[in-house]
Amino acid sequence: MSDETTPAGQVEEGKAANTLLLELKDGTVTIELLPELAPKHVERIKTLASQGFYDNTPFHRVIEGFMAQGGDPTGTGTGGSQLPDLPAEFSPPAKARFLRGVCGMARTASPNSANSQFFIMFGPYPSLDGQYTIWGRVISGMEHVDKIKRGSGSSGMVQNPDRIVKMRPAAEA
Repeated sequence: MSDETTPAGQVEEGKAANTLLLELKDGTVTIELLPELAPKHVERIKTLASQGFYDNTPFHRVIEGFMAQGGDPTGTGTGGSQLPDLPAEFSPPAKARFLRGVCGMARTASPNSANSQFFIMFGPYPSLDGQYTIWGRVISGMEHVDKIKRGSGSSGMVQNPDRIVKMRPAAEA
């Protein structure tokens, strides 16, 4: 998946426009953006990351074997950015599936309610396929995602959660 000659946290020239660097307490996670699947969601993530919106926001909901969710500045799971919600850009399962390292957009019961919250998958979760927008995938640093503090109970809400140190498009890093 990744070029072994490219040092961690660095991106090949020409790919930086569709690469996101997510700095966590344990190291840098490199995410390949997938504008061919979800152009509006990729643009939103890049815009918010460029503005520093995600810096110091918590991973407020983290469920072992499922996913780590962040991107809510309130840490409650109900917050978002000042930008309008996005229309769904669901991919058919034949084109993209929720597997380990896939990044998806969180939303309410309304398919057109994604805003700023996102999640990174710890493993496959077929019931999400075709139901949530896929905007990226981790291409290096998944071991750092694996170290994000887990929540408790069925809600997965985290007490004293780990936070995003910094998130930026690679072109701006």
